[in-house]
Amino acid sequence: MQHILIIIQEIFMTPALIMGGVTLIGLLLQKKPADQVIRGTATAVVGFVLLTAGSDFLQSGALREFGVLFNYDFHIQGVVPNMEAVSSLGIRFYAMEVSTMMFLGMIANLILARFGRFPYIFLTGHHILYMACLLAVVFHQGNMESWQIVVAGSLILGLFMTCMPAMAQPFMRGITKGDKIALGHFSTLGYITAGKVAELVTRRMDREKIRSTEEIRFPSKLSFMRDSTVELFLLMTGMFLILCRIAVFRTDLSLLDLSYRSGEYGHWITYAVIQGAKFAAGIYMILAGVRLVVAEIVPAFKGIAKKLVPHAKPAVDCPILFSYAPNAVMIGFFMSFLGGITTMLVIMQLNLWSRNLALPVIVPGVVAHFFCGGSAGVFANSKGGVRGCIAGSYVQGILISVLSLLVMPVLGTLNLSGTCFSDADFCAVGIVFGHLTTRFTGGQMLGFCLCCFLLPIVFRIFRKKPAVEIP
Repeated sequence: MQHILIIIQEIFMTPALIMGGVTLIGLLLQKKPADQVIRGTATAVVGFVLLTAGSDFLQSGALREFGVLFNYDFHIQGVVPNMEAVSSLGIRFYAMEVSTMMFLGMIANLILARFGRFPYIFLTGHHILYMACLLAVVFHQGNMESWQIVVAGSLILGLFMTCMPAMAQPFMRGITKGDKIALGHFSTLGYITAGKVAELVTRRMDREKIRSTEEIRFPSKLSFMRDSTVELFLLMTGMFLILCRIAVFRTDLSLLDLSYRSGEYGHWITYAVIQGAKFAAGIYMILAGVRLVVAEIVPAFKGIAKKLVPHAKPAVDCPILFSYAPNAVMIGFFMSFLGGITTMLVIMQLNLWSRNLALPVIVPGVVAHFFCGGSAGVFANSKGGVRGCIAGSYVQGILISVLSLLVMPVLGTLNLSGTCFSDADFCAVGIVFGHLTTRFTGGQMLGFCLCCFLLPIVFRIFRKKPAVEIP
C-alpha cells in the first residue's frame, strides 16, 4: 500500500506523467484501439519530456551563463527573482502542506471545470506546485492552523487554475485561430497587461496597417534569417560576443562561474558561439516537444470533455505560444528584459536619493523575462503587431519587477533568501492574500476562500447559460 501511495504521489509531482495520464484517460474514454492508446500516451509523455528538457537545457545552460555574464559586466548584485529557487526553499519548510494542497487543488480544478462557468483543466504541473508553495508560505504568516492552510490553499489554487486560463482565452483565440487549447501559466496578468497596452498604443492606427512581427521581411540575400532557429542562433551569438568582450577586459572568463572554466574552450569567441548555438538548440527542443504534446493532448481531451467535463479545454504551459510567433518571442524577451533593467535602475536611484528607503534591488532574472516576456510578446503582437509587441512587453517587464518587489514583505523568512517569486500571478496572489491573512482569523480566512471558490459555480447557476469564457 505504501508503494502505491508513493507512486501516486510521484505521478502527481511529475508533469510529464500528468500529461500522459490525461492523454491515456481521454483515449480510453473514447474507446480507442490499444495501439492508438499506447502510441498517444507515449507520444504525449515523450513530447512533454522533450519540452521540459529544452527548458531545463536553457535554464541550466545558456540562460544561466547569460545572467552570470550580465551581472558581472554591469556590477549588479541584488534579489534575483527565480521560481525554482524560491519554491525549493518553501517546499523545504512546508512539504506536507504543499504536496497535499497540490493534489486537492487539482481535484478542486476538476470540480470547478465540471460545475462552474469556465471549463478549463490546468495541466502545467510545475506551476501548480509553485502556486501551492506560495500559498503555503503566505498562509503560514497568518494565524491559521495547518488543516486550515491546506483547505483554504486548495480552494484558492483550484480557483486560479480554472479562472486564469479563462481570462487569457480571448487572446488565445486570436493567437491560435481556434478555441481548442488554452494557456495554463501563472503569469496571465502580465500577458493580459501586455495585450491591453498593445491595444492602447495602436488604437488610432488602421487595423489593416498594423504589421505583425511575423511579417518582418528580410532581403533576399538574408533569406536564411527567415528560419527562426538560424535567426535566434545569430542573435544570441551576437549578444554573447558582446557580453564576453566586456568581461575579458576585466578578468579571465575561467575565473567566473561559467562552463568556460571547465577547460573546454580555448578562446572566448568559441565559447560565445557555442552558447548562442545552445540557446537556439534549447528553443528548438521546446518547439519540437510542443508539437508532439499538442498533437496528442487535444484529441485525447475530446474523450474527457464528453464523459467528465463537457466542453473541457486543456490549459498548457507557455511554450505552446512560441511556435505561433517566434519573432514576437524574441522581441518580447528583449523588451521585457529592458523593462526589468529600467526598474532596477529606478530602484537604485531611489535608494541613492533616500538612504532610509533601502529598497531591495530587483535584478532582472533572464529565465523569467525570457519565458514570460516572450509569451507577453506573442499576446501583444496579436493585438498590436510590432509596435504593440515592443510596448506591451516592455510594460510587462516593468510589471513583474515591481510585483516581485511588493511581494517580498509577505514571504516571511524567505524574504532573506536573495530570491523571490517572479511571475505576475504568483506575486499578485501573494500580495493580496498575504495582507488578508494578517487581518483575518483562520476561520474567517477559510470562509473567505470558500466563498471565492463557489463564485464560478454560483455565477453559472444564475446566468443559466452554457459555459463561456470571460469576454
